[in-house]
Amino acid sequence: MAKEVLYSSTRGALDKVKASEAILKGLAKDGGLFVPDHIPSLEKSLREISELSYQETAYEVMKLLLTDFTEEELRYCIEHAYDSKFDTKEIAPLAECGGAYYLELYHGATIAFKDMALSILPYLMTTAAKKNNVKNEIVILTATSGDTGKAALAGFADVKGTKIIVFYPKNGVSPIQERQMVTQTGDNTCVIGIEGNFDDAQTGVKKIFTDERICKELDANGFQFSSANSINIGRLVPQIVYYVYSYAKLLKEGRISDGDAINVVVPTGNFGNILAAYYAKQMGVNIAKLICASNSNKVLFDFFKSGTYDRNREFVLTSSPSMDILISSNLERLIYHIAGDDAGTDASLMKELNESGKYDITDAMKEKLSDFYGGYATEEETFAAIKDAFENYGYLMDTHTAVASSVYKKYVKETGDNTVTVIASTASPYKFTRSVMTALSHNDDSKDDFELAEKLCELSKVDIPEAVTSIRTAKVLHDKVVAKTDMEKAVKEFLKIQ
Repeated sequence: MAKEVLYSSTRGALDKVKASEAILKGLAKDGGLFVPDHIPSLEKSLREISELSYQETAYEVMKLLLTDFTEEELRYCIEHAYDSKFDTKEIAPLAECGGAYYLELYHGATIAFKDMALSILPYLMTTAAKKNNVKNEIVILTATSGDTGKAALAGFADVKGTKIIVFYPKNGVSPIQERQMVTQTGDNTCVIGIEGNFDDAQTGVKKIFTDERICKELDANGFQFSSANSINIGRLVPQIVYYVYSYAKLLKEGRISDGDAINVVVPTGNFGNILAAYYAKQMGVNIAKLICASNSNKVLFDFFKSGTYDRNREFVLTSSPSMDILISSNLERLIYHIAGDDAGTDASLMKELNESGKYDITDAMKEKLSDFYGGYATEEETFAAIKDAFENYGYLMDTHTAVASSVYKKYVKETGDNTVTVIASTASPYKFTRSVMTALSHNDDSKDDFELAEKLCELSKVDIPEAVTSIRTAKVLHDKVVAKTDMEKAVKEFLKIQ
């Protein structure tokens, strides 16, 4: 039997907790993120896994990291998450285009990769609540740069024993992303725009989370916080699955031989999705390079190049808004690991980040980043990648995937490395219709995003997802916008706490 995996804070809280407790808490008391005390190796060979369905692969991965869930509990969560909500039987298909394999992670209910984890998180969360005899109502408090919000809202809407509050930057998401959120039904849902950017929303949420006074007030009123962001380990573990699955699928299709290495390219904002690939590598998937693709907010590119993380820079609004982030929360987990699982070092670097907006890692830590490669794409390069893929290969991609595609091409040009590569395709092109149409030289400012979607459908012969058509005439149910200083007040108003 596999050894139990326990979780502790990146910043040093000594208490180790079980997986279900870490999922319920979301964030550690000291503001750190929960990390596993060891990364177990896959029990089945990748050749054996290649014969499994996505759901069976998910069980093989998740049972090793969520060790206090029974087989029955875990299988129940997986079966209910990865079902007809996804519009393809494979859940995460691989499409070949221009010499790379695009892992399409956007076939779920809200047409973004966040569905891959947020379809299962409500089941993990409610199962964890039962296991731990939680009597309070769980309040999911989350900040979104566009996709997490809708995927979390869709997952938690009308889930008994939960409420969900999502903060998003009012002018920092695409019209389709905003429409998806503000039309969300469910008596337990609350969507609030803030006057500020995503980092402001994320900082505000973390501040509320770690404020003992607020947590005590909530407890007195029968509530407790948890998170649906990738800071929650229950979000991160399901993301490891699709990297294991993509390798196994390449193996099954004869695109690689057993034991061959692959490279993985991930368009990166909050660092959760690429961290999941890093964990997949630790579990035994032969990933040679983890290629971290940034847009013009290239704080991660600069970090991998110099070893200095510096958020003191202009925040740029781009056509890939889910990556418009200067504080990549999940990088903290990697920092903890490359410091030799040293919470003291991590805590001190995070304190520096909080106080001065920057920190430097040591040369020894830098050496442990050799598996990573940082690259970035400008807006022009992003649009060029969309146009190239469509005109030369008939493949339609969104802006975030295009950032990754552009960075991949630069990487190959720079290194000559032609290792078989998987690119994480993180959103449907229909989520960013105007930008995609601009890239294809078919934008029309007189048309709204829904009319443009029809034009894109005519042009590309790619069907408009139901997730877009269904919100076109849906009623706006959430129209609240607050200053970033009023986030706590807005939370209490929704929960009816005086």
